[in-house]
Amino acid sequence: MAELRFFPAIFLVLLLLVAFPGDITDTGLKLAEARICRSLSHRFRGLCFSNTNCRNSCFLEHFSGGYCQGFRHRCFCTKQC
Repeated sequence: MAELRFFPAIFLVLLLLVAFPGDITDTGLKLAEARICRSLSHRFRGLCFSNTNCRNSCFLEHFSGGYCQGFRHRCFCTKQC
């Protein structure tokens, strides 16, 4: 009967380990993540089906990358902001 008394505590610890796997074992130091800004391409015309073509168009607009997205197949350019 005594082992049933510890079951809720053991369950809670296991739940915390699953919910926060890296936070408990990390040293507490976290690197800052760069934010990615995106903008609709002004040069790309037509439907966007190729990420490569979109990316090349975005390079000409001085962005660092680009990708096709959405139901309307539009080209979005990306860069760190």
